[in-house]
Amino acid sequence: MTGGLYTDLYELTMLQSYLDHGKDKNAVFSLYVRDLGPERNFLVACGLETMIDAVLSYSFSRKDIAYLRSLNRFSEKFLGALENYRFSGDIYAVPEGRVLFGDEPIVQVEGSLPVCQVVETLILNIIHHQTLIASKAVRCVTASGGRPVIDFGLRRAHSLESGLFGARATYIAGFAGTSNLQAGAAFRIPVYGTMAHSYILSFPDEEEAFRAYIHSFPDKPVLLIDTYDTIAAAHLVVRLVREGLAVAAVRIDSGDIPALVREVRAILDSENLSEIRILVSGGVFEHDIDQWISGGVPIDTFAVGTCIITASDQPYLEMAYKLVEYDGEPKVKFSPGKVTFPYMRQIVRRYRDGVMDHDEVVRWGTGTDGECLVEPVVRDGQLIRSHPTLEEIHERVVCDLARMPRYLKSLSKGDYPVLLG
Repeated sequence: MTGGLYTDLYELTMLQSYLDHGKDKNAVFSLYVRDLGPERNFLVACGLETMIDAVLSYSFSRKDIAYLRSLNRFSEKFLGALENYRFSGDIYAVPEGRVLFGDEPIVQVEGSLPVCQVVETLILNIIHHQTLIASKAVRCVTASGGRPVIDFGLRRAHSLESGLFGARATYIAGFAGTSNLQAGAAFRIPVYGTMAHSYILSFPDEEEAFRAYIHSFPDKPVLLIDTYDTIAAAHLVVRLVREGLAVAAVRIDSGDIPALVREVRAILDSENLSEIRILVSGGVFEHDIDQWISGGVPIDTFAVGTCIITASDQPYLEMAYKLVEYDGEPKVKFSPGKVTFPYMRQIVRRYRDGVMDHDEVVRWGTGTDGECLVEPVVRDGQLIRSHPTLEEIHERVVCDLARMPRYLKSLSKGDYPVLLG
Protein backbone atom coordinates (compact mmCIF):
# COMPACT_ATOMS: atom_id res chain seq x y z
CA MET A 1 0.00 0.00 0.00
CA THR A 2 2.99 2.34 -0.29
CA GLY A 3 3.36 2.64 -4.06
CA GLY A 4 4.58 5.93 -5.49
CA LEU A 5 1.08 7.09 -6.41
CA TYR A 6 0.05 7.31 -2.77
CA THR A 7 0.80 11.01 -2.85
CA ASP A 8 -0.71 14.29 -4.00
CA LEU A 9 -0.14 15.57 -7.51
CA TYR A 10 1.55 18.74 -6.34
CA GLU A 11 4.29 16.75 -4.62
CA LEU A 12 5.43 15.51 -8.03
CA THR A 13 4.97 18.80 -9.87
CA MET A 14 7.15 20.46 -7.22
CA LEU A 15 9.61 17.59 -7.48
CA GLN A 16 10.06 18.01 -11.23
CA SER A 17 10.56 21.75 -10.84
CA TYR A 18 13.10 21.18 -8.05
CA LEU A 19 15.07 18.92 -10.36
CA ASP A 20 14.70 21.29 -13.31
CA HIS A 21 16.23 24.12 -11.27
CA GLY A 22 18.83 22.25 -9.26
CA LYS A 23 16.96 22.56 -5.94
CA ASP A 24 18.53 19.52 -4.33
CA LYS A 25 20.38 20.93 -1.31
CA ASN A 26 19.90 19.65 2.23
CA ALA A 27 16.47 20.38 3.70
CA VAL A 28 14.66 19.81 6.99
CA PHE A 29 10.90 19.28 7.25
CA SER A 30 9.00 19.26 10.54
CA LEU A 31 5.71 17.51 11.27
CA TYR A 32 3.70 18.94 14.15
CA VAL A 33 0.17 19.79 15.32
CA ARG A 34 -0.68 23.47 15.45
CA ASP A 35 -3.56 23.24 17.90
CA LEU A 36 -4.97 20.37 19.98
CA GLY A 37 -8.59 21.39 19.55
CA PRO A 38 -11.35 22.24 22.04
CA GLU A 39 -11.22 19.03 24.12
CA ARG A 40 -7.81 17.40 23.72
CA ASN A 41 -5.35 18.15 26.49
CA PHE A 42 -2.52 16.11 24.99
CA LEU A 43 -1.65 13.77 22.13
CA VAL A 44 -0.18 10.28 22.10
CA ALA A 45 2.47 9.98 19.38
CA CYS A 46 1.55 6.98 17.23
CA GLY A 47 2.20 5.46 13.80
CA LEU A 48 6.00 5.83 13.65
CA GLU A 49 6.76 2.19 12.86
CA THR A 50 4.07 2.07 10.17
CA MET A 51 5.33 5.33 8.69
CA ILE A 52 9.00 4.34 8.66
CA ASP A 53 8.25 1.03 6.96
CA ALA A 54 6.15 2.87 4.38
CA VAL A 55 8.76 5.57 3.70
CA LEU A 56 11.65 3.11 3.39
CA SER A 57 9.70 0.97 0.92
CA TYR A 58 8.28 3.91 -1.05
CA SER A 59 9.03 3.61 -4.77
CA PHE A 60 7.55 4.00 -8.24
CA SER A 61 6.73 0.88 -10.23
CA ARG A 62 6.64 0.66 -14.01
CA LYS A 63 2.85 0.81 -13.80
CA ASP A 64 3.10 3.99 -11.69
CA ILE A 65 5.44 5.57 -14.23
CA ALA A 66 3.13 4.59 -17.10
CA TYR A 67 0.20 6.29 -15.38
CA LEU A 68 2.21 9.45 -14.74
CA ARG A 69 3.32 9.49 -18.37
CA SER A 70 -0.34 9.30 -19.46
CA LEU A 71 -1.03 12.60 -17.66
CA ASN A 72 1.17 14.44 -20.17
CA ARG A 73 2.55 16.65 -17.39
CA PHE A 74 6.00 15.26 -16.69
CA SER A 75 9.22 15.12 -18.65
CA GLU A 76 10.87 11.84 -19.57
CA LYS A 77 13.96 12.92 -17.66
CA PHE A 78 11.88 13.36 -14.52
CA LEU A 79 10.03 10.07 -14.98
CA GLY A 80 13.37 8.33 -15.39
CA ALA A 81 14.55 9.83 -12.12
CA LEU A 82 11.42 8.59 -10.34
CA GLU A 83 12.20 5.03 -11.39
CA ASN A 84 15.29 5.19 -9.17
CA TYR A 85 13.70 6.98 -6.21
CA ARG A 86 14.49 5.59 -2.79
CA PHE A 87 14.37 7.47 0.51
CA SER A 88 17.96 8.26 1.44
CA GLY A 89 17.50 10.85 4.17
CA ASP A 90 17.40 10.93 7.96
CA ILE A 91 14.35 10.78 10.23
CA TYR A 92 14.19 12.13 13.77
CA ALA A 93 11.08 11.44 15.83
CA VAL A 94 9.44 11.30 19.20
CA PRO A 95 9.07 7.60 20.09
CA GLU A 96 5.61 6.13 19.77
CA GLY A 97 3.63 6.22 22.96
CA ARG A 98 5.04 9.48 24.29
CA VAL A 99 2.68 12.27 25.31
CA LEU A 100 2.96 15.42 23.19
CA PHE A 101 1.39 18.86 22.86
CA GLY A 102 0.78 21.53 20.22
CA ASP A 103 3.71 23.06 18.30
CA GLU A 104 5.97 20.13 19.20
CA PRO A 105 7.74 18.29 16.35
CA ILE A 106 6.55 14.69 16.18
CA VAL A 107 8.67 13.78 13.13
CA GLN A 108 11.48 15.67 11.40
CA VAL A 109 12.95 14.63 8.06
CA GLU A 110 16.35 15.70 6.76
CA GLY A 111 17.96 15.10 3.39
CA SER A 112 17.90 16.28 -0.19
CA LEU A 113 14.92 18.59 -0.77
CA PRO A 114 13.26 16.36 -3.40
CA VAL A 115 13.79 13.21 -1.31
CA CYS A 116 12.11 14.75 1.74
CA GLN A 117 9.36 16.59 -0.14
CA VAL A 118 7.85 13.64 -1.97
CA VAL A 119 7.05 11.65 1.21
CA GLU A 120 5.06 14.51 2.78
CA THR A 121 1.62 13.07 2.07
CA LEU A 122 2.62 9.58 3.15
CA ILE A 123 4.05 10.76 6.46
CA LEU A 124 1.14 13.08 7.21
CA ASN A 125 -1.48 10.44 6.42
CA ILE A 126 0.00 7.72 8.63
CA ILE A 127 1.11 9.78 11.62
CA HIS A 128 -2.07 11.86 11.59
CA HIS A 129 -4.40 8.87 11.59
CA GLN A 130 -2.77 6.79 14.28
CA THR A 131 -1.97 9.76 16.53
CA LEU A 132 -5.58 10.94 16.16
CA ILE A 133 -6.99 7.54 17.19
CA ALA A 134 -4.51 6.91 20.01
CA SER A 135 -5.16 10.38 21.44
CA LYS A 136 -8.91 9.71 21.43
CA ALA A 137 -8.57 6.18 22.80
CA VAL A 138 -6.44 7.19 25.77
CA ARG A 139 -9.31 9.39 26.97
CA CYS A 140 -11.47 6.27 27.31
CA VAL A 141 -8.66 4.49 29.11
CA THR A 142 -8.14 7.27 31.64
CA ALA A 143 -11.91 7.60 32.18
CA SER A 144 -12.40 3.86 32.74
CA GLY A 145 -10.61 3.80 36.08
CA GLY A 146 -8.62 0.70 35.20
CA ARG A 147 -11.52 -1.31 33.79
CA PRO A 148 -10.84 -2.97 30.41
CA VAL A 149 -11.81 -1.15 27.22
CA ILE A 150 -12.14 -3.08 23.94
CA ASP A 151 -12.12 -1.82 20.34
CA PHE A 152 -15.33 -2.75 18.49
CA GLY A 153 -14.84 -0.20 15.71
CA LEU A 154 -13.96 -2.07 12.51
CA ARG A 155 -17.44 -2.01 10.98
CA ARG A 156 -17.66 1.77 11.39
CA ALA A 157 -14.09 2.57 10.32
CA HIS A 158 -13.70 4.65 7.18
CA SER A 159 -11.88 1.80 5.48
CA LEU A 160 -10.53 -1.65 6.28
CA GLU A 161 -7.03 -0.17 6.54
CA SER A 162 -8.16 2.54 8.97
CA GLY A 163 -9.83 -0.14 11.08
CA LEU A 164 -6.63 -2.19 11.08
CA PHE A 165 -4.27 0.60 12.09
CA GLY A 166 -6.90 2.17 14.31
CA ALA A 167 -6.92 -1.05 16.34
CA ARG A 168 -3.13 -0.81 16.61
CA ALA A 169 -3.42 2.75 17.93
CA THR A 170 -6.09 1.84 20.51
CA TYR A 171 -3.95 -1.02 21.83
CA ILE A 172 -0.98 1.30 22.22
CA ALA A 173 -3.24 3.73 24.10
CA GLY A 174 -4.21 1.01 26.56
CA PHE A 175 -7.18 -0.90 25.17
CA ALA A 176 -7.30 -4.53 26.29
CA GLY A 177 -7.90 -5.80 22.77
CA THR A 178 -10.01 -5.65 19.63
CA SER A 179 -12.78 -7.45 17.77
CA ASN A 180 -10.69 -7.05 14.59
CA LEU A 181 -9.19 -10.42 13.67
CA GLN A 182 -6.86 -8.94 11.06
CA ALA A 183 -5.40 -6.62 13.70
CA GLY A 184 -5.08 -9.58 16.04
CA ALA A 185 -3.11 -11.51 13.44
CA ALA A 186 -1.02 -8.58 12.20
CA PHE A 187 -0.08 -7.08 15.55
CA ARG A 188 -0.70 -9.91 18.03
CA ILE A 189 -3.43 -7.92 19.75
CA PRO A 190 -5.80 -9.97 21.97
CA VAL A 191 -9.17 -10.47 20.24
CA TYR A 192 -12.63 -10.41 21.81
CA GLY A 193 -16.15 -11.07 20.60
CA THR A 194 -19.63 -11.99 21.73
CA MET A 195 -22.65 -12.42 19.44
CA ALA A 196 -25.01 -10.22 17.44
CA HIS A 197 -28.72 -9.67 17.89
CA SER A 198 -29.20 -11.49 14.60
CA TYR A 199 -27.91 -14.65 16.26
CA ILE A 200 -30.56 -14.42 18.96
CA LEU A 201 -33.28 -13.61 16.41
CA SER A 202 -32.37 -16.61 14.26
CA PHE A 203 -33.62 -18.99 16.99
CA PRO A 204 -37.25 -19.51 18.07
CA ASP A 205 -36.53 -17.91 21.43
CA GLU A 206 -33.72 -16.44 23.53
CA GLU A 207 -33.26 -19.50 25.70
CA GLU A 208 -32.65 -21.77 22.74
CA ALA A 209 -30.17 -19.24 21.34
CA PHE A 210 -28.26 -19.06 24.63
CA ARG A 211 -28.17 -22.85 24.99
CA ALA A 212 -26.94 -23.28 21.42
CA TYR A 213 -24.16 -20.73 21.83
CA ILE A 214 -23.03 -22.20 25.14
CA HIS A 215 -23.00 -25.64 23.51
CA SER A 216 -20.77 -24.36 20.69
CA PHE A 217 -18.52 -22.36 23.02
CA PRO A 218 -18.70 -23.96 26.46
CA ASP A 219 -15.60 -22.20 27.77
CA LYS A 220 -17.44 -19.39 29.55
CA PRO A 221 -19.17 -17.52 26.72
CA VAL A 222 -20.40 -13.93 26.76
CA LEU A 223 -24.16 -13.64 26.20
CA LEU A 224 -25.93 -10.64 24.65
CA ILE A 225 -29.00 -10.05 26.84
CA ASP A 226 -30.80 -6.95 25.47
CA THR A 227 -32.50 -8.35 22.35
CA TYR A 228 -35.95 -8.58 23.95
CA ASP A 229 -36.12 -7.93 27.70
CA THR A 230 -32.81 -7.36 29.43
CA ILE A 231 -34.03 -8.13 32.93
CA ALA A 232 -35.83 -11.31 31.86
CA ALA A 233 -32.66 -12.38 30.05
CA ALA A 234 -30.61 -11.81 33.20
CA HIS A 235 -32.93 -14.15 35.12
CA LEU A 236 -32.57 -16.67 32.28
CA VAL A 237 -28.80 -16.51 32.61
CA VAL A 238 -29.10 -17.25 36.33
CA ARG A 239 -31.24 -20.33 35.58
CA LEU A 240 -28.78 -21.62 32.97
CA VAL A 241 -25.86 -21.22 35.33
CA ARG A 242 -27.80 -23.04 38.07
CA GLU A 243 -28.14 -25.93 35.63
CA GLY A 244 -24.36 -26.11 35.46
CA LEU A 245 -23.73 -24.14 32.27
CA ALA A 246 -20.81 -21.68 32.32
CA VAL A 247 -21.29 -17.98 31.54
CA ALA A 248 -18.35 -15.58 31.74
CA ALA A 249 -20.16 -12.31 31.11
CA VAL A 250 -23.29 -10.64 29.82
CA ARG A 251 -23.36 -7.80 27.34
CA ILE A 252 -25.83 -4.92 27.30
CA ASP A 253 -25.91 -2.93 24.05
CA SER A 254 -28.90 -0.61 24.42
CA GLY A 255 -31.41 1.02 26.74
CA ASP A 256 -30.87 2.94 29.96
CA ILE A 257 -27.40 1.56 30.59
CA PRO A 258 -26.93 2.73 34.21
CA ALA A 259 -30.33 1.48 35.35
CA LEU A 260 -30.09 -1.82 33.49
CA VAL A 261 -26.55 -2.52 34.69
CA ARG A 262 -27.48 -1.88 38.30
CA GLU A 263 -30.50 -4.16 38.10
CA VAL A 264 -28.66 -6.93 36.26
CA ARG A 265 -25.81 -6.73 38.74
CA ALA A 266 -28.27 -7.00 41.64
CA ILE A 267 -29.90 -10.06 40.06
CA LEU A 268 -26.56 -11.81 39.56
CA ASP A 269 -25.21 -10.90 42.98
CA SER A 270 -28.38 -12.07 44.72
CA GLU A 271 -27.63 -15.52 43.30
CA ASN A 272 -23.96 -15.38 44.33
CA LEU A 273 -22.86 -14.93 40.71
CA SER A 274 -20.58 -11.97 41.25
CA GLU A 275 -18.00 -13.61 38.98
CA ILE A 276 -20.21 -12.99 35.93
CA ARG A 277 -19.02 -9.71 34.45
CA ILE A 278 -21.08 -7.04 32.73
CA LEU A 279 -19.88 -5.61 29.42
CA VAL A 280 -21.56 -2.58 27.86
CA SER A 281 -21.43 -1.42 24.23
CA GLY A 282 -23.50 0.58 21.78
CA GLY A 283 -22.44 4.18 21.11
CA VAL A 284 -20.22 4.42 24.19
CA PHE A 285 -18.19 7.65 24.52
CA GLU A 286 -15.49 8.57 27.01
CA HIS A 287 -17.88 11.03 28.65
CA ASP A 288 -20.33 8.16 29.18
CA ILE A 289 -17.59 6.08 30.76
CA ASP A 290 -16.53 8.94 33.00
CA GLN A 291 -20.11 9.62 34.10
CA TRP A 292 -20.91 5.95 34.75
CA ILE A 293 -17.71 5.33 36.70
CA SER A 294 -18.18 8.51 38.73
CA GLY A 295 -21.75 7.45 39.46
CA GLY A 296 -20.71 4.03 40.70
CA VAL A 297 -22.38 2.06 37.90
CA PRO A 298 -20.95 -1.49 38.26
CA ILE A 299 -19.70 -1.98 34.71
CA ASP A 300 -16.74 -4.34 34.31
CA THR A 301 -15.78 -3.83 30.65
CA PHE A 302 -16.47 -1.21 27.99
CA ALA A 303 -16.64 -1.97 24.25
CA VAL A 304 -16.15 1.21 22.24
CA GLY A 305 -16.59 1.44 18.49
CA THR A 306 -17.74 4.36 16.39
CA CYS A 307 -16.55 7.21 18.58
CA ILE A 308 -13.02 5.81 18.76
CA ILE A 309 -12.39 4.51 15.27
CA THR A 310 -13.71 7.72 13.69
CA ALA A 311 -12.55 10.12 16.46
CA SER A 312 -16.08 11.42 16.04
CA ASP A 313 -15.86 14.50 18.25
CA GLN A 314 -12.65 15.68 16.57
CA PRO A 315 -12.01 13.73 13.36
CA TYR A 316 -8.83 15.58 12.40
CA LEU A 317 -5.85 17.37 13.88
CA GLU A 318 -4.33 20.60 12.55
CA MET A 319 -1.21 18.70 11.55
CA ALA A 320 1.35 20.15 9.15
CA TYR A 321 4.60 19.11 7.45
CA LYS A 322 6.63 22.25 6.83
CA LEU A 323 10.05 23.18 5.46
CA VAL A 324 12.03 24.71 8.34
CA GLU A 325 15.55 24.74 6.90
CA TYR A 326 17.12 24.68 3.42
CA ASP A 327 20.81 24.71 2.55
CA GLY A 328 21.64 25.69 6.13
CA GLU A 329 19.28 28.68 6.13
CA PRO A 330 16.18 28.98 8.34
CA LYS A 331 12.80 28.92 6.62
CA VAL A 332 9.74 30.51 8.24
CA LYS A 333 6.14 30.84 7.06
CA PHE A 334 4.32 33.99 8.20
CA SER A 335 0.76 33.22 7.06
CA PRO A 336 -1.78 34.39 9.70
CA GLY A 337 -2.55 31.55 12.09
CA LYS A 338 0.00 29.30 10.43
CA VAL A 339 3.37 30.74 11.46
CA THR A 340 6.15 28.14 11.50
CA PHE A 341 9.39 27.96 13.45
CA PRO A 342 12.81 27.58 11.81
CA TYR A 343 15.45 24.85 12.11
CA MET A 344 15.36 21.31 13.36
CA ARG A 345 14.02 21.19 16.90
CA GLN A 346 14.33 19.23 20.12
CA ILE A 347 11.60 18.91 22.76
CA VAL A 348 12.91 19.26 26.30
CA ARG A 349 10.57 18.10 29.04
CA ARG A 350 11.05 19.42 32.54
CA TYR A 351 9.63 17.90 35.71
CA ARG A 352 8.89 19.20 39.17
CA ASP A 353 8.81 16.57 41.94
CA GLY A 354 8.47 13.86 39.30
CA VAL A 355 5.49 15.52 37.60
CA MET A 356 5.58 17.11 34.15
CA ASP A 357 5.92 20.88 34.64
CA HIS A 358 6.49 22.30 31.15
CA ASP A 359 8.13 21.60 27.78
CA GLU A 360 10.58 23.71 25.83
CA VAL A 361 10.97 23.45 22.05
CA VAL A 362 14.55 24.47 21.25
CA ARG A 363 16.90 24.37 18.30
CA TRP A 364 18.50 20.97 17.80
CA GLY A 365 21.89 20.65 19.46
CA THR A 366 21.48 23.37 22.06
CA GLY A 367 22.36 22.50 25.64
CA THR A 368 19.69 21.26 28.01
CA ASP A 369 19.33 19.72 31.43
CA GLY A 370 15.87 18.21 30.87
CA GLU A 371 14.55 15.09 29.18
CA CYS A 372 15.00 15.17 25.39
CA LEU A 373 12.15 13.51 23.53
CA VAL A 374 13.28 13.62 19.89
CA GLU A 375 15.57 10.78 18.78
CA PRO A 376 17.24 9.78 15.49
CA VAL A 377 15.58 6.68 14.02
CA VAL A 378 16.68 6.56 10.36
CA ARG A 379 20.07 7.56 8.96
CA ASP A 380 20.90 7.64 5.24
CA GLY A 381 17.73 5.70 4.47
CA GLN A 382 18.49 2.91 6.95
CA LEU A 383 16.69 2.09 10.20
CA ILE A 384 19.24 2.47 12.99
CA ARG A 385 17.31 0.63 15.71
CA SER A 386 14.79 -2.18 15.80
CA HIS A 387 11.12 -1.38 16.25
CA PRO A 388 9.81 -1.82 19.81
CA THR A 389 6.92 -4.18 20.54
CA LEU A 390 3.44 -2.77 21.01
CA GLU A 391 3.68 -3.70 24.67
CA GLU A 392 6.86 -1.65 25.03
CA ILE A 393 5.20 1.29 23.29
CA HIS A 394 2.20 1.01 25.60
CA GLU A 395 4.51 1.10 28.62
CA ARG A 396 5.66 4.54 27.45
CA VAL A 397 2.05 5.69 27.56
CA VAL A 398 1.65 4.29 31.06
CA CYS A 399 4.86 5.98 32.22
CA ASP A 400 3.92 9.37 30.78
CA LEU A 401 0.40 9.19 32.20
CA ALA A 402 1.86 8.44 35.63
CA ARG A 403 3.99 11.60 35.43
CA MET A 404 1.28 13.81 33.97
CA PRO A 405 -0.43 16.53 36.03
CA ARG A 406 -3.86 15.41 37.21
CA TYR A 407 -5.64 18.25 35.37
CA LEU A 408 -4.42 16.99 32.00
CA LYS A 409 -5.97 13.55 32.54
CA SER A 410 -9.39 15.10 33.09
CA LEU A 411 -11.88 15.21 30.21
CA SER A 412 -12.18 18.95 30.91
CA LYS A 413 -9.94 21.29 28.94
CA GLY A 414 -6.56 22.09 30.42
CA ASP A 415 -3.49 23.79 28.92
CA TYR A 416 0.06 22.55 29.45
CA PRO A 417 2.89 25.10 29.09
CA VAL A 418 5.01 24.70 25.94
CA LEU A 419 7.74 27.32 25.59
CA LEU A 420 9.07 28.01 22.10
CA GLY A 421 12.74 28.92 22.12
